Amino acid sequence: MRTTAPKRNLIEGKPVLVVIDIQGELFVERETEAIPTMPNFDKRMARAGQAIAKARARNIPVVFIQEVHRPDLVDFGRELDGVEDVHCVEGDPHTEICAKEIDFRPTDYHIRKRRYSAFFGTDFEILLKGLKVDTLLLCGGLTDVCVHYTFVDGHQSDYFCRVIEDCVAGSSEEAHEASLRAMEYLQTGARRSLDEVLTAMDVYQPARLQG
Repeated sequence: MRTTAPKRNLIEGKPVLVVIDIQGELFVERETEAIPTMPNFDKRMARAGQAIAKARARNIPVVFIQEVHRPDLVDFGRELDGVEDVHCVEGDPHTEICAKEIDFRPTDYHIRKRRYSAFFGTDFEILLKGLKVDTLLLCGGLTDVCVHYTFVDGHQSDYFCRVIEDCVAGSSEEAHEASLRAMEYLQTGARRSLDEVLTAMDVYQPARLQG
């Protein structure tokens, strides 16, 4: 007999804000897109700056994720077998994180990855364990690719996962919405608005401030 799952808070335990692949590559206008994006992609990415500012103010760690590939393309694997063309190559200025737009700082936590998930082949989970994190607050792109796969790996690693649905954007509106539904299926309450997340951050009390 199925028991009712406990109702979860937006933030359970200690949170971290995970900013996924907000890089210049996704904003480059080309005759043929290397990576397709849904309408208003830039506006959705810009909203992540509000979450970053609030996290800093509330002493919540921020981790920036950056997709990077070697110039000889040996680490793309099957990634080019679908719609996407070559992208995020080392040495290309468009591969850099959009520092000005989202206030990325040299002292920030920074994970470089070769695959979609921030967990795959990186030291992301070592960092999360060191920070004693319980809840992942996800923003960035693409909703249906790197955000989705990072969410799934976080879910399977028993983190509470929340996606800030107005601070993520997909390869299309249909793919964006389908992925949000899939993530909500895995964890009820996973889909959260930026306003909800900002409010939860406001009332969050870091352990060092608790009585």
